[in-house]
Amino acid sequence: MQLQALLLAASTVIAADQIPLQAATDSLGQGARKTFIDPLPFDDSVEETIRQIQDAMPDGSLLGDVADDAWKSLMDKLNIFPSPKAPKHPTPDSEWDHVVRGADIQNRFTVNALGEKEREIDGHLENYNLRVKKVDPSALNVDTVKQYSGYLDSEEDDKHLFYWFFESRNDPKNDPILLWLSGGPGCSSMIGLFMELGASSITKDGGVKYNPSSWNSNASVIFLDQPVNVGFSYSKNSVSNTVAAGKDVYALLTLFFDQFPEYSKQDFHITGESYAGHYIPSFASEILSHKKRNINLKSIAIGNGLTDPYTQYEYYRPMACGDGPYPAVLDETTCLGMDSSLPRCQSLISSCYNSQSVWSCVPAALYCNSALIGPYQKTGANPYDVREKCVGSSLCYEELEWISAWLNQPRVINALGAEVDSFESCNFDINRGFLFHGDWALPFHLLVPGILEEIPVLIYAGDADFICNFLGNEAWLEALSWPGKKDYNEAKKKDLTMDGKAYGYYKNSGNLTFMAIGQAGHMVPFNQPENSIDFLNRWLSGEWKH
Repeated sequence: MQLQALLLAASTVIAADQIPLQAATDSLGQGARKTFIDPLPFDDSVEETIRQIQDAMPDGSLLGDVADDAWKSLMDKLNIFPSPKAPKHPTPDSEWDHVVRGADIQNRFTVNALGEKEREIDGHLENYNLRVKKVDPSALNVDTVKQYSGYLDSEEDDKHLFYWFFESRNDPKNDPILLWLSGGPGCSSMIGLFMELGASSITKDGGVKYNPSSWNSNASVIFLDQPVNVGFSYSKNSVSNTVAAGKDVYALLTLFFDQFPEYSKQDFHITGESYAGHYIPSFASEILSHKKRNINLKSIAIGNGLTDPYTQYEYYRPMACGDGPYPAVLDETTCLGMDSSLPRCQSLISSCYNSQSVWSCVPAALYCNSALIGPYQKTGANPYDVREKCVGSSLCYEELEWISAWLNQPRVINALGAEVDSFESCNFDINRGFLFHGDWALPFHLLVPGILEEIPVLIYAGDADFICNFLGNEAWLEALSWPGKKDYNEAKKKDLTMDGKAYGYYKNSGNLTFMAIGQAGHMVPFNQPENSIDFLNRWLSGEWKH
């Protein structure tokens, strides 16, 4: 669950910002591809970092009174730099079922048609290793299928990413492979596994309940805790931008498919929610930039994502004020205030898009979230579902507490080979780190046209979500500049049906498809499990492929 507004747990809504986009030559030197570069470095002092950001603003009142509380809160209590997470019980290599060395793959060569020696697989893999553990299905009763868990290790910067793989219940030798990414940034993909689309859910009393609508019904699924220090992943260092995380994901997949070549032959798809609207375009672009690879990427699918903030922020007011399919959450005066805040918000985001500087992007994220998300948050309404109030934890769902309690059991940690003793659903330090390293308000939608040239793209959204609502997702796709724009915008909406009953609508042209799912919030598979597996299976089968 990309609980994008995990940022909402701060006293005022704060957001994670994004990293600069520039035209750069890809790793193969085969022409320009839009990519992201590293953000500006920060001083090690939290206070000095905040001072530098404030001093860089064009005038001291740029953010206006609406964001003053956010700054005070940040200065008083936020840790800008994510805390390190050390392993409590590192496992020697001899206790893993498989250890894959990236250096071994790096040193494999082949001879091309011209008789020249060249590397078999692209990428800088020499500092990565993959550890693999066979998970006994009877130990946890999450599913009966073949399962693996383990870590991708980066020796260079001490990063250890945890993953859990479930084979397809149907035909694993032929069914596709999915990667699932939760968002936040800073939320564990174990939320997606146990609350949304995975093989089982966790009940209030700590039981494990089988999910007949799991996405591994007809596909094998990898659930990945990323970036480091999320879920069971750990590091003494931190990742605070989407691009750095993308290189880790490319290495993980390359080493995984090297260990299990039987899966590398199948179609591969990247799926995720919320902040995965940042992650997935970046990760797919990283994979596609490597022409010699063992990753058979065939499509991407983003649910209720944040991808083009400039366009999407305009739709917070209509979604909260009754111009969407559900009654208003906010009163007329508050809605008028949001209307008056939008021009400044879009001006700040535009500056972020143009400069792609952390100094422009952090103020944009703070102001826009405070002005356009903050009023909604103050009502106590659930930002992930306008039909509900928040319950349970600060992230509005009791299920998150049940999942954390189950995963924190020593028997579960031991069965998975997890090397940390403490699991948390969402790491707020990660979220703040992404914020202050400029990863929230940047234009990741600029990567999408390049992806569309090569593979299909699905954007789907539940129609009851506020935080990454379907109105904004529909709007940024129509605003997207790509060769198929005119045909896509002129395409007719059609009903999504199952057993003769409509549960939403879709719009499709060329490689681009949008779906709105009725009676679903931020986490579509949580609210509509049967409908979500229906459209997923149809997407994977190529029903909307041109």
